[in-house]
Amino acid sequence: MSSPFPVVRLKPKTDPRRLRRGFPWVYANELVTDRRTRAISPGSLARLEDAEGRALGLVAVNPVSKIFCRVLDRDPEAVVNEDWLALRLSRALALRDQLYDAPFYRLVHAEADGLPGVIIDRFGDTAVIQPNAAWADLLYDEMCRALMGVTGIKTIVKSASGRARTLEGLDDQGGVTHGEVSGPIAVPMNGATYMADLLGGQKTGLFFDQRPNHAMFQRLAKGGSVLDVFSHVGGFGLAALAGGATSALAVDGSAPALDLAGQGAQAMDAAARFEARRGDAFDVMTALAEEGRKFDAVVCDPPAFAPAKPALDAGLRAYEKVARLACPLVKEGGYLVLCSCSHAADLEKFRASSLRGIGRAGRRAQLLHTGFAGADHPQMPELAESGYLKALFFRLMP
Repeated sequence: MSSPFPVVRLKPKTDPRRLRRGFPWVYANELVTDRRTRAISPGSLARLEDAEGRALGLVAVNPVSKIFCRVLDRDPEAVVNEDWLALRLSRALALRDQLYDAPFYRLVHAEADGLPGVIIDRFGDTAVIQPNAAWADLLYDEMCRALMGVTGIKTIVKSASGRARTLEGLDDQGGVTHGEVSGPIAVPMNGATYMADLLGGQKTGLFFDQRPNHAMFQRLAKGGSVLDVFSHVGGFGLAALAGGATSALAVDGSAPALDLAGQGAQAMDAAARFEARRGDAFDVMTALAEEGRKFDAVVCDPPAFAPAKPALDAGLRAYEKVARLACPLVKEGGYLVLCSCSHAADLEKFRASSLRGIGRAGRRAQLLHTGFAGADHPQMPELAESGYLKALFFRLMP
């Protein structure tokens, strides 16, 4: 039976077995890319075949991207429409409903939830969609209708900033597309209250992925003083205050983020125990050491220093520097938490860089716990990039 879709075919030397095992991407250098194939418009659907013409599935094609094909369905005859989207959203929602009592979570984590390149974070009856692949951008309206039908969500924000969309050749035109957003949204998590700016904040406005690591830090920081470096809207610091920390100092380069952190502390009736300092994190840590400041628990959760392999060496040096500068700020027997959201820096490399920094600061450490993203950020076992977040919990010895 002839396919209604154009056909893209693997090169003879491209092994199709990893695709059959579930790997979701095909790179440009793995395909026969003749003039016809390169002329397929970004976001179009195609039938993927191996070199012998055997069907491998239905893919979304983007000749602009290094990821030339994203596998949407194992069935090459699948109909990708609003109903197809609703089925995948329903499956994603069923998992989150089982995990969480309140509707604040990552609802869709891209490939791992069967929607390649799509991120959806939920904030009560509001959702933020990042359509970071060309096919999802084309089907944005259908996705919104499916999302509202499945969840009952009334307000949707399109987040169109970020490196992923640039790599796909997509524009940066985002904003509220359904409903209305009147200001930051209060998000309850681990007993803390976070203020999420869905329009002007980073990514979707809040990082749900650190939820279990916030909870672990909360236990370690109980009854002690806390320093939260690269704090954004107060992620670790506010969790610590909710768990009984005596004080929290939040450090970030963004005044709006620190303002939101302060609003969160006020909403928790913890403003008297909260302090903020704006500035470059490396400069502020150096200044705090010169001031002789020490804390019972210090956490550093920087942005991705190694977002891709070309930046890996510089990123690892930056993680080492973070650890080295943070160590003098930790009391003897206190706790140091170091985080990385760089998928290019795997756990082994990140841990080695962190330990080098601790050693060069003249400290000894016990590694208590290694944390990852929460279960609303499921990993796709075949795709290493879906397991990007690492959090190392150390106790610094006398």
